[in-house]
Amino acid sequence: MNKHYERIVVGAGVIGSSIAYHLAQRGRSVLLLERGTIACKASSAAAGMLGAQSELKDRNDSLYSLATASRAMFPALSEELKAYSGIDIGLQQNGIYKIATNEGEREELIAYGEVQRNRGEEARWMEPSELQREEPAVSSQLSGALFLPNDGQVSAPDLSKAFAMSAVELGAELLEYTDVQGLIKEKNQVTGVRTNRGDVSADHVVVACGAWSEDLLGKQNSGMDLYPVKGECFSVKTKRRLIHGTLFSKGCYIVPKAGGRLVIGATEKPGTFDETVTLGGLFPLIKEATQLVPELVFAEWETAWTGLRPKTKASIPYLGPHQEYAGLFIATGHYRNGILLSPITGKVIADLIEDKDVPQEWITTGILSRGGVNL
Repeated sequence: MNKHYERIVVGAGVIGSSIAYHLAQRGRSVLLLERGTIACKASSAAAGMLGAQSELKDRNDSLYSLATASRAMFPALSEELKAYSGIDIGLQQNGIYKIATNEGEREELIAYGEVQRNRGEEARWMEPSELQREEPAVSSQLSGALFLPNDGQVSAPDLSKAFAMSAVELGAELLEYTDVQGLIKEKNQVTGVRTNRGDVSADHVVVACGAWSEDLLGKQNSGMDLYPVKGECFSVKTKRRLIHGTLFSKGCYIVPKAGGRLVIGATEKPGTFDETVTLGGLFPLIKEATQLVPELVFAEWETAWTGLRPKTKASIPYLGPHQEYAGLFIATGHYRNGILLSPITGKVIADLIEDKDVPQEWITTGILSRGGVNL
């Protein structure tokens, strides 16, 4: 190809596509490269929850701050992306119910609700009778739920495609079925990438390949402690909408989509790139889901799939410049929160490339670093 761009983004999942979108918004010449198709891996497998409060219960405060800031971007982002791409990302702001199935979980969630309110967030404890009034299809045998009204959901595949197509509308180039085989380095500078279509040069290269990022960076040299976590999910259809908000228990989540569709997941098996769906994985999910919503036994089976989520040892994403090579940036390790964190990731990577200010609490805690990702 032998063409030069200001920015190359490797990986057209939700993270890479968001980065390309934010860079293209700033008028940069951007090339987005994908060895398959847009969102062909973890981004299309995700249930699309925006669970800043429900998912990040035990994470550090800086990641929580990053997540809530990202969640707040979605209403405006939904309109922006539809205007550019014509794609509706399916934003639903019906809240998430953290379900208690026993007395221990009930006490834990009541205490967590107090923590949330002390943070200035909305969180309301619901006794079983109140939960059933709000969501009549749920089991009467539950011990209550913590309702988090500001958490929501989107269609993960549509969000990824909307980011990518909006970037293209703003002038970015997208090349699918393009395998990036290596980085072009000159001393301590990355100056481009080698692909199956030829070399391409750039001022900055961003690696956003999810669980496969170390394939490009080199596992022995990266030191990222990045590994895949396999998640199995399935979906069913019902003739009427059974639930309005997302149900989230320790055993599974149930996410209501348009048209009576429900996405149910997800298993966790770390350290494997195996993408097969197994009965052993699905059976516990089916059992838990039907205990939460008994009517699901009459639902029509749709399909099942797996996704490989990129996780780091510290459960914190790597976002920022490479320590050793100038011109190289990394954005991976989002684990279960790639959809939620995608808007803020695109913005802060674009900011860091352009040496703009980002909130100090994100930098000093190691989530972001002007001095380099901890590689």
